[in-house]
Amino acid sequence: MNDPNGFIHYKDSYHLFYQHYPYKPVWGPMHWGHAVSRDLVKWEYLPVALAPDGEFDRDGCFSGSAVEKDGQLVLMYTGHVVTGPDKDRDYKQSQGIAVSEDGIVFHKWEGNPVIGYEDIPEGVSRKDFRDPKVFVRDGRYYAVLGSNDGRGNGLVLLYRSDDLKHWTFVNVLARSDGRFGDNWECPDLFPLGEKDVFMLSPQRMPAIGEAYRNLHSTMAVTGRLDLETGQFIAERRAPVDYGFDYYAPQSTEDAKGRRIVIGWMDMWESDMPTQQGHGWAGAMSLPRIASLKEGRIIYRPVEEIENYRVRPYRKDDFALEGEQDAGTGGDSYELQVVFEAAGTAGFGLKLRTGEGDGGPEETVLSYDPKDGLLALSRDRSGIGPGGIRRAPVPLEDGRLFLRIFVDKCSVEVFAGDGEVVMTGRIYPGPESQGIKLFADGACRVVTFRKWDIE
Repeated sequence: MNDPNGFIHYKDSYHLFYQHYPYKPVWGPMHWGHAVSRDLVKWEYLPVALAPDGEFDRDGCFSGSAVEKDGQLVLMYTGHVVTGPDKDRDYKQSQGIAVSEDGIVFHKWEGNPVIGYEDIPEGVSRKDFRDPKVFVRDGRYYAVLGSNDGRGNGLVLLYRSDDLKHWTFVNVLARSDGRFGDNWECPDLFPLGEKDVFMLSPQRMPAIGEAYRNLHSTMAVTGRLDLETGQFIAERRAPVDYGFDYYAPQSTEDAKGRRIVIGWMDMWESDMPTQQGHGWAGAMSLPRIASLKEGRIIYRPVEEIENYRVRPYRKDDFALEGEQDAGTGGDSYELQVVFEAAGTAGFGLKLRTGEGDGGPEETVLSYDPKDGLLALSRDRSGIGPGGIRRAPVPLEDGRLFLRIFVDKCSVEVFAGDGEVVMTGRIYPGPESQGIKLFADGACRVVTFRKWDIE
């Protein structure tokens, strides 16, 4: 599985579709897998919702979104067609819809595609034209589509409709100025507080400091959508995630008014060890609530995850110098830790520690007070890819607040109030379940709390 698709709260349940090849744990002609949940944590798999079987989507039902119309659930997606011998270079893409009365069985509209090849404006790639995200604004339907200008700059297109079947091109919503990648995928556009947010996945974007260090990245831009001009007025840009494995995020608003974001917890052209005998590849991140704080977007785990806490463990207000065993461990848990830096040169946590087949294993989360950088290292995390990612995290009154979720082969780190998130896949051996704390010099641990998650 890869990109989340069609994320929506529909008829009292959360529906999450996703790019999926149902026959092997490899990339193949894309289908839409489907899962449903009442609480965003426990999911039930439903039958595959879309399969490539038409003239315009014969080689794949690529990414898209969902919207409710007159009680029906409507999916809008990209139909992918290979046009020559090189499937990676010879293709064309257009947009279609499928409709369901019950949210389970979908019927493709006989008039597909609804946005065809002839609807691509001049100066835009004739091939990369995909990932429609539909939203409603002022009583009309709009869709943003990812593309590029064919000359190395990503861009996003804006279309408008009154019935989801007939669409008009409005404008190029936004484009790269040379700094933000050569193709833009999986755009999303939604209101958040008094701002609009434009979320995108720029491909092959050069790093900016410690941000955008992966082959493909995710970015959230706060600003304002100008419907008269069909353009997005950008005010502030920031990474959605500073870690290794977070791509193609998609959002929805639920009945509680929360803006919830979920992303693919993996990365293209990166080793996926579970393909070797485990029978699966790809996973989703924890759903995260996005909100505005002092003009910037923060992300917090959905509170429903707290209902799955068991076996609480707590140890507060103790001195830390050197390395210390936490007295607890596991492979599926939540940690809340508050460090008081004092005069230490550095401190942090070692997760999933133990002896693996290849030697000692540990996933290290460390903080350097001098540089103000939080680092996530998976160089000794097991059989998967290694590397280090860093993110700027200022101390608050001399303290570092961390909330960490470990789940078998993943770690998700929320720093501060969710101003920084770092996500990574890890593949340690099953016996590597230790947790250690360490400090270079003396510091204090104000709070150490752990719950197993079941």
